[in-house]
Amino acid sequence: MGFDDAYDALTDHDDDSRWAYGTGFTDPLAGVPADVPDGVSRADLATYALMLGDDALILSHRLQQWVTRAPELEDELALANIALDLLGQARLLLSRAAAVAGAGSEDTLAFGRSAGEFHHVRLVERADADFAQLVGRLLVFATWRLALLDRLTALRDPVLAAVAAKGVKEVTYHRDYAAQWVVRLGDGTAVSRERMAAAVSTLRPFLGELFVAGEVESRLGAGGVAVDPGEVLAECRAVFRQVLAAATLDPDGLDPGDGDPGDGDPGDGDPGGTGRDGGERADLVAILEEMQGFARSVPGGVW
Repeated sequence: MGFDDAYDALTDHDDDSRWAYGTGFTDPLAGVPADVPDGVSRADLATYALMLGDDALILSHRLQQWVTRAPELEDELALANIALDLLGQARLLLSRAAAVAGAGSEDTLAFGRSAGEFHHVRLVERADADFAQLVGRLLVFATWRLALLDRLTALRDPVLAAVAAKGVKEVTYHRDYAAQWVVRLGDGTAVSRERMAAAVSTLRPFLGELFVAGEVESRLGAGGVAVDPGEVLAECRAVFRQVLAAATLDPDGLDPGDGDPGDGDPGDGDPGGTGRDGGERADLVAILEEMQGFARSVPGGVW
């Protein structure tokens, strides 16, 4: 579709009513087969796509909250671009979930579900008290997601494999950006080192959940469609140790243990369970009130 200028593309919605993310853009999955692989449960596949999509959607929203708050203009732009990358992944994954389930759309899944219907890990919904917590959390998430996406490219669902192949390139940058900041802060001033060490401590209780397969992942993994998160534990542990050592921090500060969600020091930062099962958690409710407010006030609206 051709337009005289960018404004025409942004305001055209005759053939695409998905107002929430803008319209008039080329489909990055054009030509990718959309059939569900033989022997795969449609319900499980839809849930798995939601899990991966919700992880990206919720963290994208948290990163957007840091625009205008980052230390430098360059970092605001970097965080905005990382947030947009994750939002793009979320769009594709939620669209896949809706298509496989045969109901809804990316918009209805992003803006029409309640807190109890989301399936993301709890790491992505927590708020960041400072920039050190932000980059520490981004390092953990990007390292973990990159390992998952890299393996997903070789699995049986063609859409998830294509989304993963695109995401690998994006998340590689996300991980490198976060790692550079963790090293800079950890090996910086006394104050920045203290902040980075404190950030690592607050993140550890959220790690165990990342490396345990739920029932959906186990069933789909047996069919060659999903990645067993336990398979990426060793790879992620090695990256965490390398980055923390370079930051002159405790190399075991982000050790996930054996992947048990109960690993880590309990206390105020203990997430107390898994986010994959949903629940009306205060942080998530607040996120959705902000993220869904306008869409809910103009149901079915387009622009």
